Amino acid sequence: MHPIKIFDFNLNSDLASWKIINDAVMGGVSTSKFYLNTNGNGTFAGNVSLENNGGFCAVKYVFEPLILNNASHFCIRLKGDGKKYQFRVKTHSTDSHSYIFPFQTSTDWQTIEIPVTELYPAFRGQKLNLPNYGGFNLEEITFLIGNKKEETFRFLIDSIEVK
Repeated sequence: MHPIKIFDFNLNSDLASWKIINDAVMGGVSTSKFYLNTNGNGTFAGNVSLENNGGFCAVKYVFEPLILNNASHFCIRLKGDGKKYQFRVKTHSTDSHSYIFPFQTSTDWQTIEIPVTELYPAFRGQKLNLPNYGGFNLEEITFLIGNKKEETFRFLIDSIEVK
């Protein structure tokens, strides 16, 4: 399979299809933003608060369906802040559940390789008794931070592809 670019960030990137979803949807007060920095990297930054039973910030990207025949890995080039995040995907953007892979960032540029078959199904933080992600269809990706503690965060994304 040839690599498929899901998103390649640069100074001309259109972020209109990227949406912030914070715990305010359930009464929380966490805040975050997603923007291009001066180098053209996607930048996800904010503050996670536990007030009002909150505790997460997320940014999602919904796109036209991609058929991922024989995909084995998601490859994400990013520079983190040493914190733990989740990479989430949805087969269909209307699905209630996501497939999740937690990953640890460093403070250097790194390429995170996520095996497609290791993304497990979950809904509202609860693992579901369903098979892991099949890797055939893809309509949404999300980055989420929710480490059950109050913290500020910031990470940069250079590119996202699937191989």
